[in-house]
Amino acid sequence: MQHADWSTLYPWLVWILTALIGMGIAMAYAGKRLHIRRLPAIDAIEEAVGRATEMGRPMLFVPGLAGIDVPSFQAVAIAGHIAKLAARYRTRIIMPVTDTVIMTMAEQVLKESYAEGGAPEAFRPEDIRFLSGDQFAFASGVVGLMNRERVAANFFFGNFAAESLILAETGQALGAIQIAGTPSTLQIPFFIAACDFTVIGEEYYAVTAYLTREPILLGSVWGQDICRIAIAALIFTATVLQKILPTLVLKFLGLG
Repeated sequence: MQHADWSTLYPWLVWILTALIGMGIAMAYAGKRLHIRRLPAIDAIEEAVGRATEMGRPMLFVPGLAGIDVPSFQAVAIAGHIAKLAARYRTRIIMPVTDTVIMTMAEQVLKESYAEGGAPEAFRPEDIRFLSGDQFAFASGVVGLMNRERVAANFFFGNFAAESLILAETGQALGAIQIAGTPSTLQIPFFIAACDFTVIGEEYYAVTAYLTREPILLGSVWGQDICRIAIAALIFTATVLQKILPTLVLKFLGLG
């Protein structure tokens, strides 16, 4: 004889949570205003662009070390938003990459962003630079770029590894304002220590959804937040019932 346990509930729970996320995406496509908390790093992006413009220096955007993956796509989308802001003031964005496919994608996204920002002539294809596919060769190249170009603002978004502190410390020594975000939990402490603003963990995906307002991203983030609330409520309710329900049953039967 089999008894009911969590394994029998799990498939149904997965379908319910999937439906909630799907509902969020559908609402986003329908034009509903889904609330996502605005992060301090988002406000700092425009401040960083303005500072670079005032100083007459370029900005540096590093989309991490990975090739074709979700964090890299998110990073390029964030770079596109920054490029739209930079286009208003004719400010340069230098973007070193480790992957040729990311390089091609970034070049197209930034080109379109500068055009949407009203300054297509401000886009410089040579500022999208492939440095190296090797981790520390790439880090050395980025450090050299920072020093030669005297960048005023650094943006680190994507997957990073041991080179994260090398890049962030160099930028701090140059006095650049630095904003970082990564889903790589082992690198978050280094960015917190050396950068002015850090997007922590899953906030990385929320930033992209907030900036791009892409329905799939926006609805997914909103739906996942609703799922977390639902799971927390379920755990709390189950815990309370487990503690209280037996006592109430015994009292009802006159055995308590």
